[in-house]
Amino acid sequence: MKKLLSYVLVIVGLMILLYPKASEWYDNRQQDKLMADWEAASFDETAEQQAQQQFEELTDLFNAESAATDEPTAAPTEAPAAAVTPAAQKIVPIATIKIDKIKLKLPVVEGATQKNMKAATAHLKETTAIGQVGNAAIAGHRMRSKGRLFNRLGEIEVGDKIVVDTKDQTYTYTVYKVSIVKPTDVSVLNYNNKDKLLTLITCDPIVNPTHRLIIHAKM
Repeated sequence: MKKLLSYVLVIVGLMILLYPKASEWYDNRQQDKLMADWEAASFDETAEQQAQQQFEELTDLFNAESAATDEPTAAPTEAPAAAVTPAAQKIVPIATIKIDKIKLKLPVVEGATQKNMKAATAHLKETTAIGQVGNAAIAGHRMRSKGRLFNRLGEIEVGDKIVVDTKDQTYTYTVYKVSIVKPTDVSVLNYNNKDKLLTLITCDPIVNPTHRLIIHAKM
């Protein structure tokens, strides 16, 4: 009996240790699937809430992701089959974002939610559409694993190029400013009525974030 209990404890311990890696593998797989589905994607942009509210809600998303990487992770439990329908699970990319300097190529989905940002970057749907006059904002997590999502965004400098491919067109933006702001500073979403701006938003620092790293770019 004691020997059997020892085996069970060893198996449980291995599951706890391996789950973070398994979770990361799943998120990477979802990211790859979004990229693979990109050519067949269709989308419909909406703007139902204020951009400021979405920006402020990013604080909870960034903090939740940071807390998830800090705390010991228990082995996953299987959700009831009827809890989520296949339709509800579908995430459709609206674009891809590329930054050659940091070897970044990621899908962009509509709406900043925890589910969307697990495997992709998210266009704040209340901001300007990508490639249009105004300020289009894209948010993403910074993970501890090097190269995941916006992890290397801190290496971006003024003059670097950001390319966003939508279904219809390719847009190239040039970085003109890099800043670190407080989570309450919504001025980063400000824009005039003549420039085509792109704002990338992520948490800073990576561990226990207190601020936001903002990449400002202009077409």
